[in-house]
Amino acid sequence: MPIYDIFSRREKRAKKAGASDVYQYDTLPREFRVQVIHMWEDAFGESYGPRTSEAAIYKPMNEMLCREYGRFRLSNTLAGQYSYKAACAEFLLNSDTAEALDIIELSFRFLWVELTKNNLLYQLKPETVQDLITELNERFRESCAGYQFESGIIVRIDSTHLHAEAVKPALTLLFEEKFEGADEEFRNGFEHYRHGRYKEALVDALKSFESTMKTICKRKGWDYPSGAPAKQLINVIFEKGLIHQSLQTHFSGLRQTLEAGVPTIRNKLGGHGQGEEPVEVPGYLASYALHLTATNIVMLVEAFKASR
Repeated sequence: MPIYDIFSRREKRAKKAGASDVYQYDTLPREFRVQVIHMWEDAFGESYGPRTSEAAIYKPMNEMLCREYGRFRLSNTLAGQYSYKAACAEFLLNSDTAEALDIIELSFRFLWVELTKNNLLYQLKPETVQDLITELNERFRESCAGYQFESGIIVRIDSTHLHAEAVKPALTLLFEEKFEGADEEFRNGFEHYRHGRYKEALVDALKSFESTMKTICKRKGWDYPSGAPAKQLINVIFEKGLIHQSLQTHFSGLRQTLEAGVPTIRNKLGGHGQGEEPVEVPGYLASYALHLTATNIVMLVEAFKASR
């Protein structure tokens, strides 16, 4: 039997980043673990039947993890006849975070492999599998757990390039430079996003962007109109030369990006009356706005630091 590169093994190889983050990586709430068991039931319950799922799903997961961990049984607390399904559930509920992620990954990898091979058994439909994977990632986000299931494995969100290169540096810079208002608003934006409040996430994304520029202006002694919106603040930033004059030609497109990026998304979808029909803001757009905000904040604060 091959040695599987399970999550806990990869995790031991990885170095934990020291910067602050909007996600945590050390705990998985019990509520989240119970939700995963409900997802297992949706995937392996009625579609497979109890006997088939016990033999085809839960028994292989037991055997694979026991071999990897050097154990004879996955659970030593079950009384009576040993049930592989019950052992998997008991293990998920009581194991540490890395081991819980191991069994979650194995179970969803089975679904993902079956989906990619177009080899789904019984009544399990492709859209059901995709819905379950989507639900798992949404549950991770709701629990503030910084993980997601992608292409058959669980990855830490802070290992993705965009999060590592934009969000975490923005949080670190705002904290270290004591941009307290912008820091609070930026974190609030992610909190809204985590709970599916996407319009509110857009509003706080723009607030943090504007607060960053206002803080820079105040510390530099630059005047700006009371209640100035993002566009006027951007004008001040460029007119005062925060972006060096020799680089302004190179950054000719930057001004348009700043003016047309976060403010436009927020104004059109989140910041004004929605009219007769409710306006739905999709999650991917809120995510884009938050990451665009993070990139802008990093650029502005780094430019501010360099100008001192």
